[in-house]
Amino acid sequence: MSTTLQQERAELFRSLHDDFLVLPNAWDAGSARLAAEAGATAIATSSGAQSWSQGLADGRSLAKADVLANLERMVAATDLPVSADIENAYAAGADDLRATITQFLATGIVGINLEDSGATDDGPLYGTAAAAERIAAARGAADDAGVDLFINARTDVFLLGVGDEHGRLADVIARGNAYREAGACGLFVPGLLDLAALGTVARDTGLKVNAMWLPGAPAPEQLREAGVSRYSAGTAIAQVAYTAAADAARAFLAGQDTAMAASINYFAFNDKFAK
Repeated sequence: MSTTLQQERAELFRSLHDDFLVLPNAWDAGSARLAAEAGATAIATSSGAQSWSQGLADGRSLAKADVLANLERMVAATDLPVSADIENAYAAGADDLRATITQFLATGIVGINLEDSGATDDGPLYGTAAAAERIAAARGAADDAGVDLFINARTDVFLLGVGDEHGRLADVIARGNAYREAGACGLFVPGLLDLAALGTVARDTGLKVNAMWLPGAPAPEQLREAGVSRYSAGTAIAQVAYTAAADAARAFLAGQDTAMAASINYFAFNDKFAK
């Protein structure tokens, strides 16, 4: 992909956050095509679903080379901007991370989710300064490549229940401010769905806040009104797809074909993937 086209998609992706961006996460080229057909304005990947599609568990189980190859196929499958969940970027140190981001950018992606989890020495999360240094390295790699990369900094303070419960919101805000100064554009706080808290994070960090669907999540309009800029499905859509596949397999083995008979017929489905 030419740098010009990639930069155009990067600018579009950034602008979509000015309203309320809904991302039905995909995991391969086929699911990306289906998300685009459904009306998505951008494609975001799910690292968990991507790993499941290769028969592996979530959590940096999939080799980086496999992730890069999958991203290339996803970018080629649609004209929409693609943002990649790259977990901890397969890099321990900031120097390694900078080199890895260059590899990811070569696939044509225009956004990343970069986690602050993955540390092992001092607890489940990198310290704020270390995590910010990693974001700065990613920003440096993007600047070198001439791509206005949307860095969605993910903090797992709430998801992993890090620290005292009453201090978590303040920790997220402190991290968000440090991450913004390092070059982050957005802040992803999985596990946090309290509307007032999300609004506080958005106001006090100045970042585009990303909420993720979980059972019992507020309605999208409530999230928008609270100040959330981005709402993603995470692994949820893949869970629906794989649940349906498992149910259909069990039914077929039991001699039942109701689910299969009710699905879109082969020719109609195949047409969805015709160029």
